Amino acid sequence: MDTALLNAAIHTDGGFVTGKALLISGGRIMGLVEPGDVPAKAQRRDLGGGFLTPGFIDAQVNGGGGAFFTDQPSVAKIAQIGAAHRAYGTTGFTPTLISDDLSTVEAAIEATRQAMAAGMPGLLGVHIEGPFLNSERKGIHDASKFRIIDEAALGLLTSLKLGCTVVTLAPETTTPAMIRRLADAGVIVAAGHTNGDYATIRAALDAGLSGFTHLFNAMSPLTSRAPGAVGAALDDPNCWCGLIVDGKHVDPVVLRIALKAKRHDRFMLVTDAMPSVGLTDKTFMLQGRRITVQDGVCVDEKGTLAGSDLDMASAVRNTVNLLGLDLAEAVRLASRNPAEFLGLGHELGRIAPGYRADLVLLDEALTVTETWINGLDTAASDAMPAKGSAHG
Repeated sequence: MDTALLNAAIHTDGGFVTGKALLISGGRIMGLVEPGDVPAKAQRRDLGGGFLTPGFIDAQVNGGGGAFFTDQPSVAKIAQIGAAHRAYGTTGFTPTLISDDLSTVEAAIEATRQAMAAGMPGLLGVHIEGPFLNSERKGIHDASKFRIIDEAALGLLTSLKLGCTVVTLAPETTTPAMIRRLADAGVIVAAGHTNGDYATIRAALDAGLSGFTHLFNAMSPLTSRAPGAVGAALDDPNCWCGLIVDGKHVDPVVLRIALKAKRHDRFMLVTDAMPSVGLTDKTFMLQGRRITVQDGVCVDEKGTLAGSDLDMASAVRNTVNLLGLDLAEAVRLASRNPAEFLGLGHELGRIAPGYRADLVLLDEALTVTETWINGLDTAASDAMPAKGSAHG
């Protein structure tokens, strides 16, 4: 049945508009009309004056709801992660595998393939973060798993034919020619956990590198005489930069400076979320190491950052409250921009005619009250986490 969503401030390319009705048919957005022009056959929904936005898209989510993708990847774990994050407005995601053996990478790709073939709601592909990284910037990754991209790895990384494949690598551990081969095969290549200098990163960008995984974290910094990976990211007008806006991974002042250095439509919000999101139990295991959430930050026994306890709705709120962006622009960083990064900007990330009806309803506190995927209410309220979970 066709649906008309009324009584909401609706996010559009020009900002929020009120006094309109959003028409949905067959899982797609038909357009905005005057309330009096809603077809008689449409089912009407009063949204109570909230903010209706495009669904949030998270291109870097390691876990949620107690599930950790790297721990024996499976279709069931992908579903568990997706359900946990939908409660916070994420209607599209790429489950992220951290550095492990190629057999685990293969299992992650196969689980994603099976889930995509089954039409799992919200699943857009897979993100392979490592093991092609630099031990000097390893972060929480297990450096014993690190390796170079050889022909076998190349074949594996280009094997998923459904959805998107994002690969985070350290450009200095491979060659521009290999990056070009990955990009030509349709892989979205991002730099991360890299100690590469500006010239190396610049060569990678010229070869097809298109993004930077959690900008500022685990990469060579911008200094007075060595621009590093951060300088290359901010100097290039076209590459994408993922931001973890939890007030912990990167100081908000630094993020505000970054936003002044480059046009905003090349930044996107990511969570780097761990299994603790959506749970009151804030302790979990990561490849044999105990991780605890302390003051909203996931750390191991040595205090090393280990992903985040962040969700996308909190990231949007933090972008407004900590970075000073208005809500319309913060929403774009959570929806349209990551959709463009993933090559899906033609059907996701906007409330516009012909786009998939992946939507989020926020209340005045910018808390998620409802979500839709392909026009279907995903009953976010039924999937909300246990009382006491952190919102960041």
